[in-house]
Amino acid sequence: MRDDLTIRRDRTEDAAEIDALLDAAFGIPEGRRESIERELVRGLRADGDVLDDLTFVAELDDEVVGLVMCSRARLGEEGSVGLGPLAVRPEHQQQGIGAALMMAVVSSADRVWQPEIVLLGDPGYYGFFGFVPASSVGIGSPGSWPEEYFQALTLRSWTPDRAGAFRYAPAFERLP
Repeated sequence: MRDDLTIRRDRTEDAAEIDALLDAAFGIPEGRRESIERELVRGLRADGDVLDDLTFVAELDDEVVGLVMCSRARLGEEGSVGLGPLAVRPEHQQQGIGAALMMAVVSSADRVWQPEIVLLGDPGYYGFFGFVPASSVGIGSPGSWPEEYFQALTLRSWTPDRAGAFRYAPAFERLP
């Protein structure tokens, strides 16, 4: 990991840089003006579902080059944490920035006694951080994705009685 990298909580004044980062990292689908992830972030913020203490940016030379966002979710009748998006500007990928963001989220979530973090993503990447198929810990998927992509990381305060159906924040459900 780079020694000139700063991981910090995101701030309101980062919004334009985050928008540009999301468009660069995920691309803008044909016929759209912005990435789907940018639309997701806007929706999460508008709904008040962003978990500020679990949302971080990576900064190099006073430029935002990475983002990890967590939002309110439900696991059965209990609150939970949904992770996503995780993004790094293409020219800064493969330098440990995404890993630094993930480590910040995992350690912060554990420190504030969140029981689990749930995400949809590449099992090869997220497995490195201890994520496993959510179904293996009794967490039911809200979508029809292949089982290995819907993943969970259980933290110190996890107990098996938390198992149940997972539901992301409403902004996820509004995506095209």
